[in-house]
Amino acid sequence: MLWDFGGVILTSPFEAFNRLEARLGVPLDTIRRINATDPDANAWARFERSDISAAEFDAAFSDEASKLGFTIRGADVLMMLKGDIRPEMVRALDLVKAAGYKTACLTNNMVGGDGVTDRPANSREAEIDAIMERFDAIVESSKVGVRKPEPRFYEIACDMLAVSPDECVFLDDLGINLKPAAAMGMRTIKVSRADQAIDDLESILGLTLR
Repeated sequence: MLWDFGGVILTSPFEAFNRLEARLGVPLDTIRRINATDPDANAWARFERSDISAAEFDAAFSDEASKLGFTIRGADVLMMLKGDIRPEMVRALDLVKAAGYKTACLTNNMVGGDGVTDRPANSREAEIDAIMERFDAIVESSKVGVRKPEPRFYEIACDMLAVSPDECVFLDDLGINLKPAAAMGMRTIKVSRADQAIDDLESILGLTLR
C-alpha cells in the first residue's frame, strides 16, 4: 500500500494556495498553473529534488510568476504547505496495517518540511512524526533525488517494500502522479476527499476501514 502524504493523509496544499491567491488578488489556481509550466525543470521540481535552496526557490519561483504576469513570492508559497491532518485517513492507514499490508509513504517534499525552516518542536509536528512512524518505508523526493511522477520514484518504493508494482495500491491526489504508477501495473486511487478515498480503498481491498 503506497500513500501520498500531502493531499491524502493531510488536506491538500492547493486549498492553502487558493487562500494565498485570493489574498494576493490573482486568479485561483495560478500557483498550480506556474508549477505545471515546464514541470520537470521548474523551480518547484528542482526544489523537491533538493537541486536548489529555499532562497534560490524564492527567486526562481518569483521569476516564473513574473513571466506569466503575476507577483508571487516563492517564500510565501512555501509558507502555505502545512496541511491539516485527516484523522479518518490515519484510521484507515491503521486498519490497513492491522490487516497485514506493507505500507510506504511516497512524498514530494522539501528539506525542512516547508523548505524554509527546520521542523519546529510542537504538538502538530509530534502528531505527524507519529503518523510517519506507522509506515514501513518512506520515500522522500528531497532525499532520493527523484520525484513523482518519475518512474524511478515508484521503483524505489517497491524495492524498499520488496514488492512488485502489480501488488501495490497507490493513493495520490494528483492524476499526473498516478499515471506512471498505473502504467507500471499498480492499482491507483485519485483522492479528492477522505470519504471517497476510503470508499475506493474498501472496494479494492474488501476491508472495512472506518
